[in-house]
Amino acid sequence: MYCELSALSNFTFLTGASHPEEYMERACELGLGAIAIADDNSVAGIVRAHTQAKSIARQVKERMDWNDQHGLIGPPRPANCRPPVSFPVAHIPRLIPATRLVFKDTPPITVLPENRTGWRNLCRILSTGRLRAEKGHCDLWLTDLIDWPDGLQLILWPPERHIKGGARVWSSHMPDLTRHFAGRMHLMMHPLYNGYDSERFASLTKVAQELGIPTLASAAPRMHHGGRWRLADVLSAIRLGCRVEQLGRAALPNAECRLRSKAEMQRLFRGHQDAITRAEKLADRLSFSLDELRYEYPNEGTPEETPAQRLEQFARKGLKWRYPYGAPDHVRDMLQHELDLIAKLKYEPYFLTVNDIVTFARSRNILCQGRGSAANSVVCYCLGITSVSPEIGTMVFERFVSEARDEPPDIDVDFEHERREEVIQHIYETYGRHKAGLCATVIHYRGKRAIREVGRAMGLSEDTISGLSSQLWGFFSADGMEDRRMREIGLNPDDRQLRLTMELVQEIVGFPRHLSQHVGGFVITQDRLDELVPIENATMDNRTVICWDKDDIDSLGILKIDVLSLGMLTCIRKAFDLLAIHHGARHTLANLPQEDENVYDMLCRADSIGVFQVESRAQMNFLPRMRPRNFYDLVIEVAIIRPGPIQGDMVHPYIRRRNGEEQIAFPSDALGKVLGKTLGVPLFQEQAMQIAIVGAGFTPEQADRLRRSLATFKKHGNVSEFRSLFLRGMKRNGYDDMFAERCFSQIEGFGSYGFPESHAASFALLVYASAWIKCHHPGIFACALLNSQPMGFYAPAQIVRDAREHGVIVRPVDVNASFWDNVMEPDGRGNLALRLGFRQIKGLTEEDATWLTAVRGNGYNRVDDLWRRAGVRPAVLERLAEADVFASLGLSRREALWQAKAITTPAPLPLFAQDIGGELIDEPATHLPEMTLGEEVVEDFVATRLSLKAHPVAMLRHILTPGAGDPSIMKKPLS
Repeated sequence: MYCELSALSNFTFLTGASHPEEYMERACELGLGAIAIADDNSVAGIVRAHTQAKSIARQVKERMDWNDQHGLIGPPRPANCRPPVSFPVAHIPRLIPATRLVFKDTPPITVLPENRTGWRNLCRILSTGRLRAEKGHCDLWLTDLIDWPDGLQLILWPPERHIKGGARVWSSHMPDLTRHFAGRMHLMMHPLYNGYDSERFASLTKVAQELGIPTLASAAPRMHHGGRWRLADVLSAIRLGCRVEQLGRAALPNAECRLRSKAEMQRLFRGHQDAITRAEKLADRLSFSLDELRYEYPNEGTPEETPAQRLEQFARKGLKWRYPYGAPDHVRDMLQHELDLIAKLKYEPYFLTVNDIVTFARSRNILCQGRGSAANSVVCYCLGITSVSPEIGTMVFERFVSEARDEPPDIDVDFEHERREEVIQHIYETYGRHKAGLCATVIHYRGKRAIREVGRAMGLSEDTISGLSSQLWGFFSADGMEDRRMREIGLNPDDRQLRLTMELVQEIVGFPRHLSQHVGGFVITQDRLDELVPIENATMDNRTVICWDKDDIDSLGILKIDVLSLGMLTCIRKAFDLLAIHHGARHTLANLPQEDENVYDMLCRADSIGVFQVESRAQMNFLPRMRPRNFYDLVIEVAIIRPGPIQGDMVHPYIRRRNGEEQIAFPSDALGKVLGKTLGVPLFQEQAMQIAIVGAGFTPEQADRLRRSLATFKKHGNVSEFRSLFLRGMKRNGYDDMFAERCFSQIEGFGSYGFPESHAASFALLVYASAWIKCHHPGIFACALLNSQPMGFYAPAQIVRDAREHGVIVRPVDVNASFWDNVMEPDGRGNLALRLGFRQIKGLTEEDATWLTAVRGNGYNRVDDLWRRAGVRPAVLERLAEADVFASLGLSRREALWQAKAITTPAPLPLFAQDIGGELIDEPATHLPEMTLGEEVVEDFVATRLSLKAHPVAMLRHILTPGAGDPSIMKKPLS
């Protein structure tokens, strides 16, 4: 069977026109023995092809097993009839990992690893080129390949242009190549489809004889099917920054540059069939598979202790820390059970690594909170990874670390968003950049980007592109909406160019555009990471990333630790610090007073501005209906207001059952155990899996595939493929059809966005912590919230207004009283007032504020006094004056701004450096018009995004509610 050894996928960004998965499917249809996905200087798409190959193998096996049990369907096919495309395929194409190395000093070379050593060397070569270039580029020289020769097969590419003598460019490099790759080199022969391929093949055969290497045939496809010809040209136009009509020689001349069958290759290479045979023989020598990658997690042991002993020691010590008066027996039993299971699956190093990271954060006073499947366990609670006591929930550890499913544990750790970089750099310093790297994230084409870039490539005007982008939801929703939306914005949907553009937009959606870095997913290895997967530079300084995303490493069974950032943790930590300073109370997430009735009363009133996760309008609307009275109610509150439960129609049934308006009933005792705690309504992803296993009889492997399809923000959702399997299983187990349909529609809802119970429990703790601070210390909560901006739903003006409604005295930014951060200060009545800080002033830097406060001493008495002593620039003085920070000096905003405008030099001249009290300057007094209240409010919002003088709507109250306001309020002077 023919083997294609150099296929270019769309992970050669803006060049290849087919997904790696499509190549595997097409290779199956064409009966190819093997196919090598060889992208330019990249192996980013390899895992997707590998995953698709395994999926094809699974489907073929399922079909063959079904045929063995039930026989073929229908009469046999006559021998003289060709099998249709839909004919059951029993052939499984083999994936050959490869890459096409593009060098600075020679034509490209397709490199194929023979074995694990070859793959290791290929990864080192790619890492070398990537790390010496900026993100998205790879600078390689032929010497880089020669430095790592073992286990690699080479296919040398001739130049595409200037055929006569062109391939002889390799002559000068052959001595070095032969010394290291003797017997492992071929010269590529691929068609250009320009009418001269026969002559070209004859010329290349002579060149190969001169070089002393054999030729090898390849179609060198850029697409799996000729139907992608137009899209390939659009991608080239986007890459080159021109219109399709301006591509010239960069455009494909026809649709022939596609994946070929053996019969087509024999026709194209008539007279050179031996090159096709050599491709097949070479493929037989390439035995490496990604299944051979054996990921080894860092040992984390010491010469004195094994990882198991260290983990048990830390866990036992943490148990005494968490339960100073003795842990209950059932907690001790749970801990021992978990330790035994972790030891059996050899996951101790993973838990030790997470513990090391959390310990480092704790040593730097960085607040963190673990979440994820394995995080909600007694072990993680004792290690301090999470502050959620496992006694609160009803989760079972085996659900997350399962011996039967052999799935890796999942622990995500959230850190303060302002200090996460310290943790990331600690990981790099501890393990080394050659053993640790962040995962990639593949940025795909979505609606707006697709319309914008395809539209420009197709020559549409910017007005037309903007109009199409404005109707995005109409184009990607129900059938028949597109034409109507176009007519609404004045476009003709029958225009040929416009319709072709929209067809290409639909086609390009889902294509990878470029690689970015994951928000915090770290892969850490025992051996070199750059021998497992290539490493490259990230855009951000001092960060390196691998080229595989989280789905890829999940497919290969590689563990990752998510080091994430969360703004609310910053807020809570700053609030805890303020509580320690002003009240002497030392709080942590674990020792806050539990089940405080006042906190739940506040939440039932939907008084939740600024409170984590429940501050949105949807949550505030739901809180009075939910009426949470305990911690688990908060877990449900976090999980239920999500697109998944909402689209799956789970919200209203749950509320009706909770309020006694609807009977709680279960179709079976088995499902009653799964859905009992959520009143018969599936609210968590874990429940969706359990329904599939218990109700529909899914195998663990099928349930695992369902779990992957339910992954949050899945780029290519495939939940619906389980529909018939699910419905048949439910019917077989005696469940009503309507009930089965309703269950599956609810499961489908999780494909949009569902929430696991383990994550919801961790987030619920932060809900309670932030609500407790707001309930008992609203001023400190507002202060911490303002100092943690930007974050959350609400602007500073709304946060300040909410604090004042809770009785907090808020004082304005003052040149003699404020600091960079907002602070709490005595209000003169035994309480605390919130003093706004310089960080609220737009355009003012922390450095300027630091200088201002450092030399303030007993205070400033004039604007020029600040200029002389602090050395701030005139532009900074103007920003301060515009923010009305000199009011305590008796200067109005305009008076202060007038004085600031008079200062034009960056620093005082030597003659006038001292305060001479106006002895040499006799400037007449200036009488500036007094600002009205309306003008003051406007200027406050311009300078600080909030105003303490009045609410903007107060200026319009007499219009909005006749008789309720003062029509002259806007024109009244502030005094």
